[in-house]
Amino acid sequence: MSELVIKLSNGKEVKIDKTALESINRYIRFEVPLETLAKELNLESWEEAYELVKKIPAWIAWTPPSFFDYEKNRLLSKFKK
Repeated sequence: MSELVIKLSNGKEVKIDKTALESINRYIRFEVPLETLAKELNLESWEEAYELVKKIPAWIAWTPPSFFDYEKNRLLSKFKK
C-alpha cells in the first residue's frame, strides 16, 4: 500500500497515517504546543515537529482524518483495477 511520507532534513521520515493526521489536525485547529505534537508523533524535538508542519501540504493538514483515509483507499482501489 502506498503511504504518504514526509522526509525531514535530518533524514527522518514521518509516515502520514490516520493517527498522525489526527495529531497534526489537532495542532492546527487548537492551541496545541509543538512539544505535544512532537511527543505524539515520536519526534525528537519541537524543531522536528515545526519542520513537519512546514513541509506537509496544507490541504492534507486540514483534511479530516476519516475523509483522508476514505479518499486514499478509494484511489488505491481504483488503481488496483
